Order: sequence, then C-alpha cells, then structure tokens
Amino acid sequence: MKKLFKNINLEKRFFAILVVIIIGFLVSYIFDDVLGVFKLLFYLFLLAIIVDGILLFGSKGKISGERILPDKLSNGDQNPIKISITNSYLFNVKTKIIDEIPFQFQKRDFGLSTIITKGDSKTFNYELRPTERGVYSFGSLNVFTASPLGLLSRRFNFNRAQEVPVYPSFLQLRKYDLMAFTNRLFEYGLKKIRRIGHTMEFEQIKDYVMGDDIRNINWKATAKKNQLMVNQFQDEKSQPVYSVIDKGRVMKMPFDGLSLLDYAINATLVISNIALKKQDKAGMFSFSKTIENRVVAERRSSQMNLILETLYNFKTDFVESDFSRLYIDVKRNLNHRSLLLLYTNFETLDALHRQLPYLQAISKQHLLVVIFFENTELTEFAKQKSSTTHQIFEQTIAEKFIYEKKLIVNELRKYGIQTILTKPENLTINTINKYLEIKARGLF
Repeated sequence: MKKLFKNINLEKRFFAILVVIIIGFLVSYIFDDVLGVFKLLFYLFLLAIIVDGILLFGSKGKISGERILPDKLSNGDQNPIKISITNSYLFNVKTKIIDEIPFQFQKRDFGLSTIITKGDSKTFNYELRPTERGVYSFGSLNVFTASPLGLLSRRFNFNRAQEVPVYPSFLQLRKYDLMAFTNRLFEYGLKKIRRIGHTMEFEQIKDYVMGDDIRNINWKATAKKNQLMVNQFQDEKSQPVYSVIDKGRVMKMPFDGLSLLDYAINATLVISNIALKKQDKAGMFSFSKTIENRVVAERRSSQMNLILETLYNFKTDFVESDFSRLYIDVKRNLNHRSLLLLYTNFETLDALHRQLPYLQAISKQHLLVVIFFENTELTEFAKQKSSTTHQIFEQTIAEKFIYEKKLIVNELRKYGIQTILTKPENLTINTINKYLEIKARGLF
C-alpha cells in the first residue's frame, strides 16, 4: 500500500476541479440553491478519482521505458541520449518524462511531455555535453502517466542506476580520421613534397637517369634488362611524434566549459591517430613537477587504445611546471629525433623568458612545436565600444596582453622554434595543419 501511494501523483486538473468545488461550497453559504449542484459535482469528482485510479493501477496495462546510453561519452561534444517508452494500456496516455541527469550537468528543469496511443512506442532524443572526464552517474528514469481523465498520474521508475565514463573527445577523432585516410593535403593549402632519400627503406627499381647515385645500381636487374637499373629509396616514414602536455596551473584556465588542459587532451587523441595513419609513431607524456603518463611512441595496433586510456585517467595539479625537468627527461629518454608538440600556455614575455633556455636546448635535438592559446575573452572585450575613461583604460590593458602574445610568437620563431597561437576551439585543426605542413616540407 505504501508503494502504491508513493507512485500516485495529483495532476493540475485535480486541483483545478477541487478549487471550483471549494469555491462552490463557499458560495452556497450565500445562495442556498447551488448547494445541491456542488454536492453532486463533489460526488462525481470522487467517482472520477476512483475510476482514474482503477484505470491506472487496476488494469493489466503498464508503461515500459528504457534509457539507452552509449558505452562512453565524448568530452566537450554533444552526445546523443535515447529514451524509449512503450504504452501497453488499452487507452491513450499522457506522459511526462523526467530523467535524473548526472549532477555535473546542473540541469534541474529537464522534462519531456507527449501523448502515446495505446499499444504504441515512442523514442525521444536529447543531447548532453560533458566538460569533465570521469564517471557520470544517471539516476532513475521517471515516467508519469495519466489516463484521459487526467486527475491522477502513476509514476513508473526505470534504470535506477546507470554509470557511463566520459573519455577524451573520440568524436573529434572520428571527424578528423577521414582526413588522414584520404590523404588530401591540398585541402589545407599544402603541397605534398616527395623526397628521394638514402635510408634503408626500399621503394622501387627504376631506370637509371643522369644524376642518380651509381652506388644504388642494381646489378641483377641491370643484367636482366640489359640496361642500367637503380634501387630507389625513400625517407623513413615512421618518425616519433610525441604530444607533451603541460598539466600545471597555467592549463586550468576555462573556455566554453572546458579547461585548456582538456582542449590539449582532445587534440592529443586526434593528432596521435593522424600520426599513426601517416605511418608515424605516436606517443605522449605530461609534465609539471615530474614527468608522468608516459606512452612510448610506437605503431602497434593497440597504441590508440593505450593513449585513450592514459588520457582518460589524466590527473591534474595546480603547481608551477618545471621545464628544466622536461629538458632533462627529453635528453635522457628520447634518443631519436622526434616531433614534440608541446601544449602549454604563456601569458607574458617574462614567463616565456624564464623557460626559453630549456626550449632552445630541446629544439637543438628535436623538432619542437610550442602550442599555446589566445585569450578569446580578452579579444572579445577589446573589440567592445568604450564609453568611459575606465573602459578605455581596461581595453588598453587587454590589447597590451593580446599584443604580448604576438611578441611571444616572434620571440620563439627568432630562435627557430615552431609555434602555434590558437583559439582553444581551433586547437585540434590548427595542430593537424601544422603536423601536415611539417610532413609535407619534410622537416623531420
């Protein structure tokens, strides 16, 4: 009985009729003639409540519902969630669906209302955009069902507890995967440069032409064709590509719900996949006070899953990042020339100058690309019209910081260090473009 009453809810129509009856009884104190009418209305109201309760609780029909979740959610992207409702009552029902969404989304007004005909099913879709990695817990799926009388509603409860992990943006990975698969570099204003190298990676046997290295003459092929034939080699394709993520306090700044760190994590997942598709070796590690989350650059089939799981378990801190530790680790552990995509952030020239000696030392042995971020909020603020002296002063300061970012780019380029200054939302595509440009120019 307790469970029965727990699932009964009173609808707006119930209260509307009840208010009319109460007002009628009050009026009957003045006009005695209307008392009998409202007594009859009251008894009919009680009868309707009983009939409505029998329809909802006494009949064999019921509502079936299910929340359909993906295996995992993609961080920073819109993820589809499905709800399927089936009506097995012998009459049409009005339903209100309230899904208990994880608290991270802070959605307190979620609700779906519709009418489902007898024996019919309906599917509802909505989207969620998580901004943190980790496990998200869904609560109950509550379906409040009312008969055509609409006085009472019965609550049905489904999927009382469901958990789903939120991984780095694998939806972006799928989005950009086609780019690597089709190999259409010209779409980004780049021309693929094919260079003939002298490594031990054999490409083909071709006719000798003036200028070919005579040391590459293939004497067996020459004897068979009765003309000079040479072995043609190409530059080694599998080069190490490391994503190096600064997880110190400078990467905690939020933009559009995501921290700079999460933007870097999403870009790392995508660029690792692109590198593997381009026959390179993909790896990663992070640093702040120490070097952590290391994945050695390889081309094995399980590499992407290993990188994904490492990024999912990424833990952050708020300390000042130690670039000297980064330099020592790179010098000690990376014996082959590699492409290092360093995700960090510099706000001032002074901050850069403190770390510049270590960046220069790293760039002498490896191809270093320093990737840092525009402050888009400052940019938008600087574009606003000023009406007071105080606003002019604030916009002048904002423009100074914006200009200083450009000075940082020039300072790095002066020492031969590749740079990307990007808006957070454009990080992934700009990083891909830089990687494809480096590949096309044969810089590593």
